[in-house]
Amino acid sequence: MALLTALFAFLYHLPQVYKWLLKPYYLASIFMSVAFLAVRKTPGICDYLATQREDGNSCDFDWREVEILMFLSAIVMMKNRRAITVEQHVGNIILFSKVANVILFFRLDIRLGLLYLTLCIVFLMTCKPPLYMGPEYIKYFSDKTIDDELDRDSRVTWIVEFFANWSPECQSFASVYADLSLKYNCPGLKFGKVDIGRYGDVSKKYKVSASPLSKQLPSLVLFQGGKEVMRRPQVDKKSRAVSWSFTEENIIREFNLNELYQKSKKLNKTKGDKIIQSQFPPVPEEDESEQQGANVEAPETESKKDK
Repeated sequence: MALLTALFAFLYHLPQVYKWLLKPYYLASIFMSVAFLAVRKTPGICDYLATQREDGNSCDFDWREVEILMFLSAIVMMKNRRAITVEQHVGNIILFSKVANVILFFRLDIRLGLLYLTLCIVFLMTCKPPLYMGPEYIKYFSDKTIDDELDRDSRVTWIVEFFANWSPECQSFASVYADLSLKYNCPGLKFGKVDIGRYGDVSKKYKVSASPLSKQLPSLVLFQGGKEVMRRPQVDKKSRAVSWSFTEENIIREFNLNELYQKSKKLNKTKGDKIIQSQFPPVPEEDESEQQGANVEAPETESKKDK
C-alpha cells in the first residue's frame, strides 16, 4: 500500500519532479545510486568482475546481491511511509541506494569499495542539495532579530520554524511550510524561520537541539504575546523528540490554523477601521453662537426688502 501511494504521488507530481531531477545535484546523485547496477550489467566491464554464481555469469547478480537489493527495497518502503513530499520519497531512495552500493562494492572488490566510498564523501562535502526558492511569506530571523520581532506586537501570533540547511527533513519540509505561509499569512498571523545550525545561541535559548540524533529538526513553535504556547515535535524528559509527521494536514489541525487565521482577520479589520478613522477625522460642528447669528440676520434681510 505504501509503495502504491508513493507511485501515485510520483506520477501526479511528475512534471514538477522533472524540473528538479534535471539539476546537477540530482543527476549526480542518481548516477551514483545506480553505479553498481551499471558496473554489473555493462558489457566489457562486468566480464572482469568476480561472481559467486554457479554458472559463472559475472554479468548478472548472485544470490547475495539479490538479498541486499531486496533488503534495500524493504528499508526504502518503511522509510517512505513517513515521507511527506515527493522530493523526500526520491531522496530516501537515493540515500539508501548509495548505502547499498557501498556494501555491494566492498563485497565485490575492496578497491572498488574504497573508491566508491571516497566519491560519496567528496560528493557529500562539496555538493549541497538545492534549497527551496519558490514563493513564500516568511521572515528569516537572526540571533539579534528574533527576540525583538516576537516582542514587537503582542497581538501578532508567530509560527517559527527552527531548521538547519544540512538537514534533509528541513529541506523536504521547506515547500510545505512555504505553502502554509501563502495560505495563512496576514498581519495578525505571521511565519518565520531561523537557522539554528548557524545561530547556536538561538538553539540553546529556545531548547531546540541541532544534533541529528535528537530528531528535533525541523521544529515548529507557536508564539503568542512573545511567549511559547506549543511546539511540534514535542520533547520528552530525556530531551528526545516524540515522533510526529510534518504534513500540511497535521500542522493545520494541531496548530488550529483555520481558527487562528479567522481571529487574525478580525484583528486586521479592527486595526483597519482605526486607521481609517484617524485618517478622516469627523467634521467639527458649528458653534451655537454662529447658528443664532445666522438666524437673526435672515429676518433683517427680509424686512429691508419689504421697505
